[in-house]
Amino acid sequence: MEKAIVLAGSAIGAGLAMIAGIGAGIGQGFAAGKGAEAVGKQPEAQGDIIKTMLLGAAVAESTGIYGLVIAIILLFVNPFIKYFM
Repeated sequence: MEKAIVLAGSAIGAGLAMIAGIGAGIGQGFAAGKGAEAVGKQPEAQGDIIKTMLLGAAVAESTGIYGLVIAIILLFVNPFIKYFM
């Protein structure tokens, strides 16, 4: 019974960890929209704007990747199961 509770908790935790992907998607969409708006206002600064936008998108994407890694660890490696075997 304890093993089933740990597996259920791990599945719920993995689902909650994947919520980080929503924030990453929203952040990247917001950055792309503001980047396009900035290039529209100042086309001569396009190179600097795109560099900054891509750096921000990479930081936002890393949050989603961290959430994915945690979800995969909870589902497949499951470090808590060894305490209940």
